[in-house]
Amino acid sequence: MPPAIRRALRDIALNRFLNAVTVVTITLAVIFAGAFGLFFYNVNGLFLDWQRGIRMMVYLEDGISDAQRLDLKFRIKTIAGVAEAVYISRAEALETLKTQLQQQSGVLDHLRGNPLPDAFELTFRPTAHEGPGRLDRIAAEIEALPEVGQVLYAQQWLQRFSTIFNLFKLVGYGLGGIFGLAAILIVANTIRLMIYNRRDEIEIMRLVGAADGFINAPFYICAMLLGAVGSLLGLTILLALYSGISRQIQQSLYGALPTMSFFPWYWCIGILIAGMLVGALGCLVSMKQYLKA
Repeated sequence: MPPAIRRALRDIALNRFLNAVTVVTITLAVIFAGAFGLFFYNVNGLFLDWQRGIRMMVYLEDGISDAQRLDLKFRIKTIAGVAEAVYISRAEALETLKTQLQQQSGVLDHLRGNPLPDAFELTFRPTAHEGPGRLDRIAAEIEALPEVGQVLYAQQWLQRFSTIFNLFKLVGYGLGGIFGLAAILIVANTIRLMIYNRRDEIEIMRLVGAADGFINAPFYICAMLLGAVGSLLGLTILLALYSGISRQIQQSLYGALPTMSFFPWYWCIGILIAGMLVGALGCLVSMKQYLKA
C-alpha cells in the first residue's frame, strides 16, 4: 500500500468522531439534494412524455367538400413539424363521445342532430416541440387557413406547468448549493484539525525537504475517501427510501401514474465523483489557509 494512502487511513482511524460527522454531513447533503434531483428527474421525464404525446385538434368549418378537405389535409401535412393528420368525422366524434360518457350517454339521445364539427387530429415530429412557441406558430399558421374554424391543444397548460417546474428546479439548485457548501466547510474543518494534530510532523517533513505534494497527498486522499463514503451512504439510503415510497404510491394509485425510476448508473457515478470533489475542495480550503498561516 502506498505511504500516502496508509497515512490517510491512519488519520481516519485517529479522528473517528470528526470523520463520522463529516461522513454524516455529506450523506445528508446527498440525500436532500438527491431527493430534489430524483423528483425533478421523474417529473421531467413525465413532462417530456406529455409533450411528445400532444395532440392538436383542428376543427373544420361547416360545408367543406371532400375535395376541400383532402386539399386541406395536404396543406396541413406540408407544415414543418406536422407528422400526421387523421380525419375524424362528426359522426365518429359523436360515437366516441358516447363511449367516453358511458353511463351518462343517454343525455345525448335528445340532441337535435350532431353539434360536433368535422376535425383533423394532428400529431407532431419530435422537433416540433423544440424551442419556445414552436407549436403556437404551427397552430397560428393552421388557424389562418380559410377552411379551419378553430384549433385547440394543451400547449398552454404545458407551458404553465413548465414555468412552475422551472421555478421548483431553481429552488432545488439553490438548496443543493447550500448543502454542498455546508459539506465543503465541514470537510475543511475536519482536515484543518487533522493538520493541527500533525503540525509537528509536517514541520519536520518540511525541514528535511519533503515536497508539498508528498505532505498534502494524505489529506486529499482522506478528504476524497470521506466524500466517497458519504456519497455512497447517501445514495444507498436514497435508493431504500425511493423503493419504499414508489411502491406505496404505485399500490395506492393502482398504477394510475407512470412507473417511477431511480437515477441511471452514470448519474450515480457522477454523484460519487461529486462527493469526492466536495472532499477535495474542502481539503484545498484548509491547505490554503494553513499555508498562509
